[in-house]
Amino acid sequence: MKKLLILGAGTAGTMVANRLRRLLDSDDWQITIVDQHETHYYQPGFLFIPFGMYSKNDVVKPKRDFIPSGVEFIMSPIEIIEPEHNRVKLIKDGRYLNYDFLVIATGTSTRPEQTTGLHEHEWHKTIFDFYTIEGACALAKHLRTWQGGRLVLNIVENPIKCPVAPLEFIMLADWFFHEQGIRNKVELIYTTPLPGAFTKPIASKHLGDILEQKGVKIMPEFMIEHVDPDAKKIVSYDEQEIEYDLLVSIPLNMGSDVIAKSGMGDDLNYVPVDKHTFLSTKYPNVFALGDASNVPASKAGSVAHFAVDTFGENFVRYAEGQELLPLFDGHANCFIESGFGKGLLIDFNYDTEPLPGMYPLPGVGPFSLLQESEANHWGKVMFRWMYWNLLLKGQELPLPAKMSMAGKWKN
Repeated sequence: MKKLLILGAGTAGTMVANRLRRLLDSDDWQITIVDQHETHYYQPGFLFIPFGMYSKNDVVKPKRDFIPSGVEFIMSPIEIIEPEHNRVKLIKDGRYLNYDFLVIATGTSTRPEQTTGLHEHEWHKTIFDFYTIEGACALAKHLRTWQGGRLVLNIVENPIKCPVAPLEFIMLADWFFHEQGIRNKVELIYTTPLPGAFTKPIASKHLGDILEQKGVKIMPEFMIEHVDPDAKKIVSYDEQEIEYDLLVSIPLNMGSDVIAKSGMGDDLNYVPVDKHTFLSTKYPNVFALGDASNVPASKAGSVAHFAVDTFGENFVRYAEGQELLPLFDGHANCFIESGFGKGLLIDFNYDTEPLPGMYPLPGVGPFSLLQESEANHWGKVMFRWMYWNLLLKGQELPLPAKMSMAGKWKN
């Protein structure tokens, strides 16, 4: 019997387990998934918690609820991966799990301790994140009584999970403080290491001034060197200083430490793989999916979904001795909350930047690309139901895994 071992029961790992459980013959395959945490988080929902739109209960469920029957689920941290010996050592009981094929889906996480001054005595007091459940809930509590001042959002470095989330946060903050009646008492500053809020030419043409329209000041190419929590300022490598009353940080994102310990990752602990097949560039029976890989696509749930759509049957072919097909094109689409009950939508891949148009049906939509609409907001809201009920369970959606040019136009 062949053994498939999946490391990580987050979004990508859970979808892979569900998809391959259906595609592989249970008489011939044993599927095991390993994770150290019981709780599954709907991470896109963290964005809404600081503004009182979601509560913690809206974004948490037991991981076991989404593991298919017939798949062994082991709760344990991982000590080390030994790809040369086709085995993984667990911390919990020290045992080894052997495999014929390995899927690494250990994700990525924020590392505030990597930035001097960020994770010290003001963490979750005047400095917050919203990429963790603890940070999002702490910020929600803080904002309930905050009377205004200068709110600075800072992105430490890319890549990050859900690259549009910082944009969404600052636009929702604009809406939230209007709702609270204190927008005139709040200064919003968006600092990014990138050249601007939108870096692709067409998206920048259509949306480049949306933050300025909302009264948000953009500080581009700001490479943070350290935080001075006592003086309440962030300092860049070229010695720019920005003072704040409230700092919202998107810390450095890195892959799992076990990837580094196992000698399988790059400088940020992401596993190098072929960007079209997810096969390790070093090991012929190891794949990495979702945020754990180094593919130059967005680290977002939609990417994991489209990736798994292309991966499932491709893996079956490969396990039967056939060549992998270069099926994944980097497809991503992201709803972007822009406040006041409206949202944006972008759809793109490795080769094609976000374009205007209608999605998914040409001329009909109902979603508009690179344009604010109420339909886009409701698309974002409905995605939570789809995530829990369809995506995690590995169900196929009536959306092509490969990006389509239908309904798009260049201008």
